[in-house]
Amino acid sequence: MFLHNPEHSLREAGPHGQEVLTEACAALDDAMSKGLCAAWGIASWDPSSLVELIGLTVSRPATLMVRAGLLVGVRTLDAADALIKAWDLDPSEVWGMSPFGGSTSDSVWARIDPRVFLGNRRQLSCMQAAFIAAYHLPRVGTVAVGTDEPAHLGELVGALVGEVEERTVQEYRSLLRDRSHDQPA
Repeated sequence: MFLHNPEHSLREAGPHGQEVLTEACAALDDAMSKGLCAAWGIASWDPSSLVELIGLTVSRPATLMVRAGLLVGVRTLDAADALIKAWDLDPSEVWGMSPFGGSTSDSVWARIDPRVFLGNRRQLSCMQAAFIAAYHLPRVGTVAVGTDEPAHLGELVGALVGEVEERTVQEYRSLLRDRSHDQPA
């Protein structure tokens, strides 16, 4: 069971955000202890507002789901990393969502070649390379996608044999960070 986009409710809670988040997580812990769900997690589109709210009183989720992939901004990547560290989550406990930013037919995918993340081993398609790169932006153990085309899922499963060069991921994150410093607030 996921606490979905708590950042929306927390915005409305104002200065009581940490209390609201603590109560929601406690309710999910209680549901799990009563056998109403096997585990619970938090799914957040923009986890940046959660970072300052978690503390000793906020229960640790079994799973954190955040946006992942090449279209995720550095602020979201850094916030996800901060939550992963604060809750001491293993990559297997972190899920990525929306690795294509909504659709593989968006114009951005015709303008870039994500196979650069594969180094010299560029045997995968561009979509496969973007998918496998999503496992590293941020580091996640599972990536959730939606499609109504079984062939698309088959192509993505085929991407799991690919290996992303960690050095390229770090360079990419540095470029994102440098670019964010040049952008007005």
